[in-house]
Amino acid sequence: MAAKQVLEEKIKQQGEVVRKLKAAKESKEKVVNGNLSSVYLKLIERSFDFLNDYLSTRSYVCGYTPTSADRILFDTISKHKTADNPVHILRWYRHIGSYPANERNDFPQYDYDKLRSLINYYLDMQISEEVTKLLELKTQLSSSSETTEVNASTIQKFTLKTPKGTRDFSPEQMALRQGVLERIVSVFKKHGAETIDTPIFELKEVLTGKYGEDSKLIYDLKDQGGEILSLRYDLTVPFARYLAMNKITNIKRYHIAKVYRRDNPSISKGRYREFYQCDFDIAGAYDPMIPDAECVKIVYEILTVLGMTPFVVKLNHRKLLDGIFEACGVPASSFRAICSAVDKLDKSPWEEVRKEMIEEKGLSEESADRIGEYVRLNGKSELVEKLMSDQKLCSNKSAMEGLEAMQLLLKYCDIYGTSDKILFDLSLARGLDYYTGVIYEAVLLGDDVAGGDDISVGSVAGGGRYDNLVGMFDPKNKQVPCVGVSVGVERLFAVMEAKLAANKKKTRTTEVQVYVATAQKNLLEERMKLCSELWDEGWKVEHSYKKNPKLLVQLQHCEEYGIPFAVILGESELKKGVVKLRVVPTREEVEVSRTSLSDEIRKRLQNLCANGSA
Repeated sequence: MAAKQVLEEKIKQQGEVVRKLKAAKESKEKVVNGNLSSVYLKLIERSFDFLNDYLSTRSYVCGYTPTSADRILFDTISKHKTADNPVHILRWYRHIGSYPANERNDFPQYDYDKLRSLINYYLDMQISEEVTKLLELKTQLSSSSETTEVNASTIQKFTLKTPKGTRDFSPEQMALRQGVLERIVSVFKKHGAETIDTPIFELKEVLTGKYGEDSKLIYDLKDQGGEILSLRYDLTVPFARYLAMNKITNIKRYHIAKVYRRDNPSISKGRYREFYQCDFDIAGAYDPMIPDAECVKIVYEILTVLGMTPFVVKLNHRKLLDGIFEACGVPASSFRAICSAVDKLDKSPWEEVRKEMIEEKGLSEESADRIGEYVRLNGKSELVEKLMSDQKLCSNKSAMEGLEAMQLLLKYCDIYGTSDKILFDLSLARGLDYYTGVIYEAVLLGDDVAGGDDISVGSVAGGGRYDNLVGMFDPKNKQVPCVGVSVGVERLFAVMEAKLAANKKKTRTTEVQVYVATAQKNLLEERMKLCSELWDEGWKVEHSYKKNPKLLVQLQHCEEYGIPFAVILGESELKKGVVKLRVVPTREEVEVSRTSLSDEIRKRLQNLCANGSA
């Protein structure tokens, strides 16, 4: 009984959290005189976890540039800051605090209505997380309670929910996702790729030792008939195993499938335990940087065709990083650990990364400071030339090989017309152990969630060269050079869903072109005959499953689901051998003979498509 009371109290407290968050979301208070409304100040005060999640992917509240929004939040948090505040809030707080007060007061103004909209967007995600916690507590209470006898049968109460870190998708979400994937696949096919598939689980030994510190996130399965199995962590390692097992030395393939990570899920970070990856890889021994430049071109084309602008594709080279580390006095055994620390520079200021190198990775202050001189640099071809004349790097073979490769890659990117979105960024490290050469990452710099500009929403694609991975699976260590990219479709889906919601646009969930309607009763069989004729001719058609539906209800269905044409049958039309063809967007109706119906629909559909109405 005591345990039940504890659970009931937790449910009550969690319900209060959800209630307050929903109240904050529903509040109509506006920003007044350049200050955030009191409801959002209260939200920030009591919801540091939300703010911590939000800042985990941002240097500043509004992206990569400080604004007056940062000053206002800084002043608010100053009243409530403790040493126990989450890590990203403390990192952000120290960073903003490094500015003198007069500089903070001069931060450029930001549109607070846009900030409020953005907070609402992330607040929706947090509400979803808190509701999930509430449902889990209710499930615990139900399972600990006595079962209820109904009609002499014992039925246990339970709460329906998806497992933590997973989700269902509505027809609207699936229509959007399928449309996005079709456009991505069209880009892959344009570049000559073919597709494969692999099992969702692999022998555990295939996956272990390939992901560095992230190996702890691999999902292990129970012993199945003497085999120790794990769910696949990504699509790259199974691809390498596939190449080695089938003795394939060259292939250009794409693969779109679910992967699994035993991560701590966070909806606001777009982090799930089950999610899709969308990979493109080129395997084979080719001349330097030619396939690498094409992978960059593919990322460029995908983000452009999906309207994900502005964006930047950051480039770097693992050999250059290793050469820099060596020139700065880092022991070879510590390269990967230091690389992992450098990879955090997109989210954390240099001071924090330096502290991690020294206190956690055991690097000397002198070496860390030398590294800091390099990893905070970015640019284009001029940066390559500058580094090539650097005395520390000139004598380092690995660094010069990396610089020569970058010089060639940037030249090819210029030829492919992608230079306007390219940035040679020495802070880019990518933590996976299997990368051996060029690495790249695409970052969205803005979105229309809040109608604003330059709001970083994080990485949406990444990849690089991994020339040694296939050889790890080959008995004779035969290497197959590979380069590839993985598109973060889940993040792209989230951004596009937010844009549609902000613009109040509705997504069509079916591809029905024609709806067959009847104007009088007892015409079901005639309706079915016409549907069959149109189906046989290849049209996408539906009709009501009611015998005598009302005409107004049928036409409303067409408008609600965006069906471009309605074909209306009535007794007089049947006698004359005609139908009424209704153009749903314009509500225009014309009489058409049954024999020419298909031709008329085809002609009018072309006109609607040309005008953007279908």
